[in-house]
Amino acid sequence: MLKRKICCAILLAVASACASSTMPASNVTIYVADDIILMTGEGETASAVAVEDGLIRDVGELGELQNKFPSARIDETFLGKTIVPGLIDPHMHVLLGGMLYAHPFAPPWPMATPEGMTKGYGSPEAFRARLEEAMAAAPQDDSPIVVYGFHNLVQGSLDRQMLDEVAPDRPMIVWHYSGHDFYLNTAALEMIGATPELAATFHGVDLDAHGHLTGRLYEDAAMFVFAKARAVLFDPDKFSTGINKYFEIVRYAGVTTTADLGYGVFGLALEDQSIASSWSKEEDGFKLYLIPEYRSFQREFGEGAPQAVLDMASGVRAAAAPVLPRVKFFADGAYYSQTMRLSPPGYLSGQSFGTQGLWAIPEGKIAETMRPFTDAGLSVHIHSNGDEAQNSTLDAISSLRASSFSGDFVVEHGGLFAPEQVKRAGENGILLSAASHYVYYMSERYADPLGPARAQWITPLGSLSAEGVVVALHSDAPLAPPQPLRAAGAHITRATLEGGTYEIANALTPYDALESITLDAARVLGLEDEVGSIEPGKRADFTILDTNPLRVPGNDWAEIGIWGIVLDGQQKPLEPR
Repeated sequence: MLKRKICCAILLAVASACASSTMPASNVTIYVADDIILMTGEGETASAVAVEDGLIRDVGELGELQNKFPSARIDETFLGKTIVPGLIDPHMHVLLGGMLYAHPFAPPWPMATPEGMTKGYGSPEAFRARLEEAMAAAPQDDSPIVVYGFHNLVQGSLDRQMLDEVAPDRPMIVWHYSGHDFYLNTAALEMIGATPELAATFHGVDLDAHGHLTGRLYEDAAMFVFAKARAVLFDPDKFSTGINKYFEIVRYAGVTTTADLGYGVFGLALEDQSIASSWSKEEDGFKLYLIPEYRSFQREFGEGAPQAVLDMASGVRAAAAPVLPRVKFFADGAYYSQTMRLSPPGYLSGQSFGTQGLWAIPEGKIAETMRPFTDAGLSVHIHSNGDEAQNSTLDAISSLRASSFSGDFVVEHGGLFAPEQVKRAGENGILLSAASHYVYYMSERYADPLGPARAQWITPLGSLSAEGVVVALHSDAPLAPPQPLRAAGAHITRATLEGGTYEIANALTPYDALESITLDAARVLGLEDEVGSIEPGKRADFTILDTNPLRVPGNDWAEIGIWGIVLDGQQKPLEPR
């Protein structure tokens, strides 16, 4: 790692030296703005940036750059505005987003749409009324109805009996907000051929006291639902509409770079076809990278999975978008579903009451599961949410560090960190790509299921940052708005949906919050040598804001106007809506 950093420093120094040349440069454009926030150090700003062939040549004051590049074109489009490094959302899900945005919503709280934030259905009564509304609006035939957004801690209990009352004669599938759970009525269970015997094959088959299906199928069993109901959940025509909505939200949030953190989960052929037909950097206005999911690649390539990732990252094997030399693992279940793995006594209430949640990789087996990939030199991203999961994840990272692996270990989501785990995270040099939305949506709702001690450990970004952990924020979209400014502002204020604040001592400073969606977001993707800050040699990727975010309160960041972006030196203004 040190050698790579030294080499990068030398390259940047060479690029800077070249930028300082007074040779004429007819292809150089100098953009001027009221403020240019460089993200090279707190307080470091400029008023002009020189760009050529998609790269940053130099930054500074206008007169200084004019002297260096006397033939440059001066572009004043951004006078009165602020240039920041292109905003980055380092964890989203393309196929899932297209599928979910293709169906009616019944979320527990407001959710992003191209038209703005849709309403939430914040009670059991409002949720049921929404299901009945979706039923009434559906085509009057016997086709299945899919509704997305249920959450039990807000909208109450849900089983097939209630769904049978709403939809007695046709299949109805409710997709949990987490994306990890499905709830099916009797007709839908019959449609996919689900029986209680599934419990012998999959974990995540919920049975009642009499051994009958309750209608909830989750985690591993959720993939059975997808396989059997694929034509319903992934209708190509509906997907096209859904993905266009999803990408419009990303584009209007000023995002220049994002990554799909589950490449292969739904099958490489389907994902490649879907991404190739729905995304292009030029038309959609943002860069998309893919990070393979280890189980999917093991199913497809067996022991050759690490080499397959390397071949895709190098371009030897084709993919629908650039593949990064990194692999995604899962330690435990989902935060929203209350299946993340907790220490004893486990969940004190909620749909996982009396259990500790689920392991995705058996306890004590994480290091050996990762080892074939780390031996191949691939960096690791690991979904790790519960406090017991963090212990196993940190143990695995310590073990692999001891074997001289020098790549990145990125904890994804990081729902809970106990104080001693915060310290261990710093000692092990992890990077954290934190779910941006757990504090705002769920900190108050989770007080009862977690209990008093653990309820103080949700996303402690300030403490982690103080221990030297690189902290980035992601949306996990479509589970939260893919809007980096909204996410960063929420971690300055630590505001909750109910109007309070949560563990304010773990707030980020405004500068650190901006860094979490620019340079640190680039770091968790291994792209910090290309994007994330405005300095010579990097890509000319900028987000253009109406206001300097460092001069307004965090609770106003979500409302900052966005002119558009510059991507590889090309202006891409947003059209008025």
